[in-house]
Formats: sequence, structure tokens, C-alpha cells
Amino acid sequence: MKVLDRYVAAEIVGAVLFALIAFLALFAFFDLINELPQIGRGNYQLQHAFLYVAMGLPGYVYDLMPIAALIGTIYALAQLGARSEFTIMRASGLSTAMAGWMLAKVGIVFVLVTFLFGEFIAPASSEMAERWKLQAQGSNLSQQFRSGLWTKDLIRENGLHGNPIGSRFLNVKTVSADGQLQGVKLYEFDRDFHLTAVVSAKHADYKGDNTWRLADVTETTFSTNIPDLSARVATTNAASRDLVSEITPDILSVLFADPDRMSAYGLATYTKHLAENNQNTDRYEIAFWKKLIYPLAVLVMMALALPFAYLHFRAGGVSLKIFIGIMIGVSFQLLNSLFSHLGLLNTWPAFATAVLPSATFLLIAIGALLWVQKH
Repeated sequence: MKVLDRYVAAEIVGAVLFALIAFLALFAFFDLINELPQIGRGNYQLQHAFLYVAMGLPGYVYDLMPIAALIGTIYALAQLGARSEFTIMRASGLSTAMAGWMLAKVGIVFVLVTFLFGEFIAPASSEMAERWKLQAQGSNLSQQFRSGLWTKDLIRENGLHGNPIGSRFLNVKTVSADGQLQGVKLYEFDRDFHLTAVVSAKHADYKGDNTWRLADVTETTFSTNIPDLSARVATTNAASRDLVSEITPDILSVLFADPDRMSAYGLATYTKHLAENNQNTDRYEIAFWKKLIYPLAVLVMMALALPFAYLHFRAGGVSLKIFIGIMIGVSFQLLNSLFSHLGLLNTWPAFATAVLPSATFLLIAIGALLWVQKH
């Protein structure tokens, strides 16, 4: 069986890699076409566009792996069936359960590769590509609001780990490609939401350990426990000041990032930050569970491919099976995206929203296997 396992695994791996490379080439071509109108902005040239597209490919590897696994497995099994090899395997005692376990062992490798790309490689390459592109174009990160970027954190007694004593709203005019904050304003409130201070800074640089170095600082404090009304408002100026905050460059980058391109760790960190500040977390919770469950869709797609090994079409052959596989893969992607939006609109549990598409197709795969065994 070990020889047979290695033979089938080699056939499947080769077919899956071929399908994946074909998809990557197609998506890279479309992305390059999309980048052509931006060539000439700043120092952004054709070679920069090629590099930007290449740095986006790990994200496509993560997105396309289940479909590539489905089509590649269908092709490999169809070829084995066309050469009567699968029939000989069945006649030699290969049961459906044994064939399923044979595919599962190959699928586990693809699951690990998908998780590796989704958790480590794709998020890093996507963020690097966006920053590098902005630097080449001489642009800054900014939101589509005239008031700039807004975010919120808690003010604690001992920096990061004490009891909350108030809240802070951060407004940033622009965020440069290297992570520097420009045009910074802080609005600090006590626990009763009384304004206690307004801080303005020309720019801020992150120094690590949740510490920002503010430059050219103007601070206005408001006190309610001073009898003299004229002394309740005080303004001071300083060349620099350190600010300890829960907000880090990673959290700020989330505001510009697509949740589907973030790592599970980044999503968990940002979801915790939102929850602590009483903000809605539904979108990021759904993205977090999708990030954990999506790699397992590779196993579901390979389970869907197994029934094709038992089917013998009178016409069409391998090409018809591959076409059906493509339709199934597209349907899965559409359903996966649809459930994300439905779950967000209807406030479904995040785990259920993420797992339902894969569970639905797994039931279809089990039903198809039962049907082909009976017929």
C-alpha cells in the first residue's frame, strides 16, 4: 500500500500544482492589466508593477488552493480511471474508505501549506506590497474621510495593565508608508466622559513597547476641581513627549487592510482591542473563524473529487469532469462569500457563519459517495 500511496500522491500533487500555477498565471495577468493605468505616478514604473503583482501571489495561493485541490484531484483520479488503474485498485481490495484515507493524507499536506500561506506568508507579503507601492508612488495612507483616521483606546492607571481611568480618541490626518503618524490629535476623557485634555502633535513615531514619541506637542488640560475658573484650562508646549497606548502600528494597519488578508493572530488581537473599547467585532470575528476553517476546505474539496473516480461518462471524459469540478469550486467560493455577508447582516454566530459552507459541501460529498457506491 505504501507504493500505491506514493504513486497516487505523486499523481495528485502534480495535477494540483499544475492547476494552481495555471490559476496564478491567470490572476497575475489580470492584476498586471489593472496596474497599467497607475504606471507613471511618482516613481511607479512597469518593473514596480511586476513586483507588486508578484508580491500579491501568496494571497492567491491561499484563496485558490481548495479549488486547485478539487480540480487537480479530479484530473488525477479521472486519468487513473481512464487508464483502468483505479478499477484495478478496486479489484485488488481498495475500498472507498481506504481511497478516502489515501486522499486525506495528501490533503493534510495541502491544508498545512494553505494555513502557512494564510497565516504567515500572504499577510506579510500583502502589507509589504502595499507599503512598497505607496512609497514608489510617493503617497500616504489615508482614509476616505475628510477628518482623517479615527481610533480609540483606554487610559489605564499603570500604562497598559492598570485599571481603566478614562478613554482616548486618536485622530490622525495621514499615515505615511513608513508608519509615521502626521497631524496627530488626542482627545482624552475621564470615566464620566468629561473632557480632560486635548493634545496636538506635528507627527508621531513608534518606538516599540506600545510607546509613541510625539513631536512638537501642544497640550491643553481641563480641570473641574479648581475653584478659579481661569485656572481650569492650562496649555503647555513641549518639543517631544512619550505616549503609552494600546494602539500599535499593527492595529493601525488593520484600518486599511482587508480582514480576509490578515492573519488569524492579527484578527484576534484587533478583535480584542475592539471588544475592550465596546466596538462592534462581528466582521473581524467572522474573518477570524474563516481564517482557521478555510484551510480545511481543501479536504472537503478532495472528498468531493473522490466520487468522480467511480463515474464513467460515455462522452466528455476527463474534460467534462474538470468542467464540473470548476463549477463546484466556483459555487463554493460564491457560497463562502455569500455566507460571510449574510452572517454579518443577520448577526449569525461567527463560527457557524464560517463553517456552514464547508459543512454543506462535505454533506454533498458524503451523499455523492453513497450514491456512486449504490450505483
